Amino acid sequence: MKRREFVTTAAMTVPLLASPLTASARRQGERRRRPPNVVLILADDLGYECLRCNNPASPYRTPRLDALAASGVRFTNAHATPLCTPTRVQMMTGKYNFRNYTEFGALKKGEETFAHLLRGAGYATGIAGKWQLAGSVPGTEQRGEGQLPAEAGFDEHCLWQVKRLGSRYWNPVLDVNGKHLPAQAGAYGPDRFAQFAGEFFERHRDRPFLFYYPMALPHAPWLPTPKSGDVTDAQRREDDPRWFKDCVEYMDTLVGRLVDRLGALGLAQDTLILFAGDNGTGRPIRTATAGGPYQGGKGRTTVAGTHVPLIARWAGRSPKGAVCEDLIDFTDVFPTLAGAAGAPVPAAHPRDGRTFLPQITGAKGTPREWVFCDYNPRWGKAAPARWVMDKRWKLYGDGRRIDLKNDPDEQKPLKSFPAEAGDVGARFEKVLATLR
Repeated sequence: MKRREFVTTAAMTVPLLASPLTASARRQGERRRRPPNVVLILADDLGYECLRCNNPASPYRTPRLDALAASGVRFTNAHATPLCTPTRVQMMTGKYNFRNYTEFGALKKGEETFAHLLRGAGYATGIAGKWQLAGSVPGTEQRGEGQLPAEAGFDEHCLWQVKRLGSRYWNPVLDVNGKHLPAQAGAYGPDRFAQFAGEFFERHRDRPFLFYYPMALPHAPWLPTPKSGDVTDAQRREDDPRWFKDCVEYMDTLVGRLVDRLGALGLAQDTLILFAGDNGTGRPIRTATAGGPYQGGKGRTTVAGTHVPLIARWAGRSPKGAVCEDLIDFTDVFPTLAGAAGAPVPAAHPRDGRTFLPQITGAKGTPREWVFCDYNPRWGKAAPARWVMDKRWKLYGDGRRIDLKNDPDEQKPLKSFPAEAGDVGARFEKVLATLR
């Protein structure tokens, strides 16, 4: 099967050039003279194909995220790991998983996160949504010992799955600043997380802040949302892929709610917003594209498992409606946030990531030539794998060679890279030999 291309309207593809600041924006920047707030939003199980700005044929309406992309930079080649916890550990610490990923559902004790880094630079730090990093949770298969939100550098939190499970959606079971709340009867968890975020913005509007929003949506169980119309209590407990569309669209609504709150507080010009997905879409989901249905690839090492949306907007600093085709690796988030905040990265840090802050502001930057992944999920029956890839070619640690353009589902590994690939085999083998 040949590569399925996502068709993007010409209006969305513009040169990645610096946008001149208006006189008012310059005056505002001179007046404030402070580093930007950072709002990092991570959707759960949302592949690249789900947003209409990436895939106009998508059946899911995502007007707020499409608008965010139109007012900032949309990245077309961002790759996560195929699974939630490895991606989060990689993103939060800026390190490849072979260095510090020990158990599914755990952030290793003692690991420094971007929250530690920005708090050390004077930022207030908050988080709302899904945690899943504290290690062992009764009634689950999680093992090991992880970090609690405060240990990971967050001053304030409103989270699901810290020390307990329970529902993340209807009648949610939440932990707020270390206090375990009983199930919130009649409430919808994602609404509570967004409310907490807005209140955090208001409390800290007069100082730089980092707010990390690892969303519960649109991860299974796929349940009706507050916008799904009249549904019964039984349907609110019914896990059915038919509700996936509603989950994606409500996720979009909540992102818009946060963007609007920043605007209402006069913080739009002071805030860098990043939105991404943590891995591919759930496998039961098939999304329409111009090239036919696209199967979700969560947990799989194919592009369908790793290719995720990434949007950045820094009002007054980002070019509007820019499209950047540079490769992005989730270790890159750590140095990007450090650069935005003016926070020095510790000398002992391995510096696996490469900042894409220049690309956010319309500059060329130093794009990476490849993306690497050490995937040992320690989850279910998923098998470990290591690979390095660029936009066309992919080399696994077991020797498999893939032409991503003509074989995106990886059904026909090559015996050797063709002449048109140049020295890609030797270069990729060197990366695999070095990063282990």
